[in-house]
Amino acid sequence: MALAVGVLALAFRVGSAVLSFLANVAFPDYQRAQFTVFNQTEPFWDALARYDSGWYFQIARFGYHYTPDGRDTIAFFPVYPLLMRHVGRLLGPAASDLYIGGVVVSWLAFALAMVGLYKLAGLDLSPRRSARVLMLTAVFPFAYFFGAVYTEATFLAACVWTFYAFRTRRWLLGGVCGAIATATRVNGILIVPALAWLVWTSVFRGSETPHAHDGVETPMEPEPERTRAHARERLLALSALFLVPCGIGAFSFFVYILSGRPLEWFATIQRWGYYPGGAPGVALLQLVQALVSRPYDYLAGERMALYDTLNGVTSLLFVLATPFVWYRLGAAYGLFMAANLWLPLSSSQYEGLGRYCSVLFPFFIGVAALPSRALFSAALVVFAMLYMLCLSLFANIHPLF
Repeated sequence: MALAVGVLALAFRVGSAVLSFLANVAFPDYQRAQFTVFNQTEPFWDALARYDSGWYFQIARFGYHYTPDGRDTIAFFPVYPLLMRHVGRLLGPAASDLYIGGVVVSWLAFALAMVGLYKLAGLDLSPRRSARVLMLTAVFPFAYFFGAVYTEATFLAACVWTFYAFRTRRWLLGGVCGAIATATRVNGILIVPALAWLVWTSVFRGSETPHAHDGVETPMEPEPERTRAHARERLLALSALFLVPCGIGAFSFFVYILSGRPLEWFATIQRWGYYPGGAPGVALLQLVQALVSRPYDYLAGERMALYDTLNGVTSLLFVLATPFVWYRLGAAYGLFMAANLWLPLSSSQYEGLGRYCSVLFPFFIGVAALPSRALFSAALVVFAMLYMLCLSLFANIHPLF
């Protein structure tokens, strides 16, 4: 089954790339391309490499560079561009091979994420509903980022396998995948509260059955052996939990060597205009007010209205769904969603909210768990329609990133 899921995921990425190509040749570009994959415009590959893709290319080709008090590459975490570099160099020495390497990494990571998500959803849902989770994730309006030269697919794969490993008590795998997640994106560290809750509930709070593994119980051991096994598992779980932040810790140490300040990556992000820590609902309230009081004038009269609405309404849907996810699937999933929504919303920016939501897999598990088949079908149709719109906007260099 895992092989079938992986093959279908890759087939979906190929189909989406063809749709991006068709959109790129059918519609005029919204603005001039900032860069191209090759030395000239190439509608197929260029549609997969827009905006931040150029920064990942810079890191993959030239490494990190620090500009004091300026915008620079250290705002971007290292796992994806380093994978992009090594895969690209396997393809050839040309600069374009790095971009193509980034596409390969994203597509393979997406397939790995879909396999892991199917297994993870299967811990709570039937195989049929687990398949629904994959469909909803794949056609989510901002899921086109999973096939582009962006970090979304890599981050999703790392998070999904981290949760699967922690839930099935594969502690070493969970710690390694968690460290990869925290070294892939700045918000990766926000996975820690959810993982800490899983560790607490599974091996500390009233759990006296360390012999239970992935739903299968082994024969009971004598009391002294059980006590030692339980202590050993607690140690392994805590070790895995402390391993997770090592990804961002290692990057911070590298940044310290480069700049003299371990958190300079955070200062650089602020120089890009992101200032997290504010009231998370201000921007959403302003958007709702505009859509309710003057929807036509707002959407038709302001340049960024469509893009802000797509991003903002998506994040609002996820905010409203978080209590349901918490109640239906547990506190770990609820904490993961709440933390990863709070950070971007607290910056009062609409930019990027849709793609930040695309990796919040508990939402898709929660929707697939709903008993109504009609509701699932409606969500799938709406998602697919908006997926085509957003994919076309991104391919034609609209500011939807």
